Amino acid sequence: MLHYLSVLANGIGQTVAITVTSFVVGAVLGLPLALMRYAGPLPVRVIGGAVVETVRAIPPIVWLFIVFYGIGSGSVQLSTFAAAVIGLGIIAAAYLSEIYRAGLKAVAQGQWEAAQALGLPRLAIYRKVIFPQMLGVVIPPSATYAIGLLKDSAIASIIGATDITFYATQETQATLQGLSIFGLAALLYIALSIPIAATSRITDRKLTERLAR
Repeated sequence: MLHYLSVLANGIGQTVAITVTSFVVGAVLGLPLALMRYAGPLPVRVIGGAVVETVRAIPPIVWLFIVFYGIGSGSVQLSTFAAAVIGLGIIAAAYLSEIYRAGLKAVAQGQWEAAQALGLPRLAIYRKVIFPQMLGVVIPPSATYAIGLLKDSAIASIIGATDITFYATQETQATLQGLSIFGLAALLYIALSIPIAATSRITDRKLTERLAR
């Protein structure tokens, strides 16, 4: 059992790297998408909505195949890690944009009106008034999505990313001890998800206390 665990541990770094990098990509790209759908003119809102719905309608594994075997097989050469991050990052952007949009809608209309009455520039309104209040709303669902992204990162093993699932599959094929090996893999994924949930709760509590002052 310890041998299996040591083998699977080789994939922890890749699993964490794919998850964190994909989430960062999604968090950055998701914000302009959310603003397009929330505050843009009608044509921009329609385009933003079409992008989000199209991305979410395609299964994650298909996105990885499109990126790795489609884009990555041409003049642009992509590593399995890069392809996994791009594919999962695109998906994360679509889902996180919806979380951001819900956070923007949760800010009371009076806050917008008060900020505009003070004559604040639009960028300052978002940065100083809206975004700080939005954070308290978006952190819990974003953390939940991050845990889901951690699980989805296992799909990257299909294109050869050397994550936990990749090593679990290899070891199972060599030993035929699938139940034990994938049971350990499941425990590793659970162990990796616990810090995300704990960090979310702590951050959410601190933000709530700060906004309540």
